[in-house]
Amino acid sequence: MTVTAYTLAVVLNLFILFIGARFLLRPRLAAAGYGVPAKPDGDPAYLAVKGVRDATLGAVGLALLAFAAGAEAWFMLAAVIAPLGDTLIVLRHGGTRAVAFGIHFATAIVVLVSAGLLFAV
Repeated sequence: MTVTAYTLAVVLNLFILFIGARFLLRPRLAAAGYGVPAKPDGDPAYLAVKGVRDATLGAVGLALLAFAAGAEAWFMLAAVIAPLGDTLIVLRHGGTRAVAFGIHFATAIVVLVSAGLLFAV
């Protein structure tokens, strides 16, 4: 179970780090994948904010894995707020239910599973 717990945590942290980098490097493409496409005349700073937020979450998560499973477990438990919030954002801003629940809410569930596995280590 320890290998599974750490592997899932590493994969989740690398994935959110990748998403953050994508929002910084290809913001309009990333926004479309997020579920709420960016408006052509919109302020790109908000897309950069999401990129920095996600990259930071991924980097902090990876750093915490170096200390202890318990620290990473608590981090994952707190970090679940982000995909739950993303679910609501997609629903409130014209995104599809499929994206809101199939991507963002599902991610929240996987992050909770990861936290549970890390607490069990």
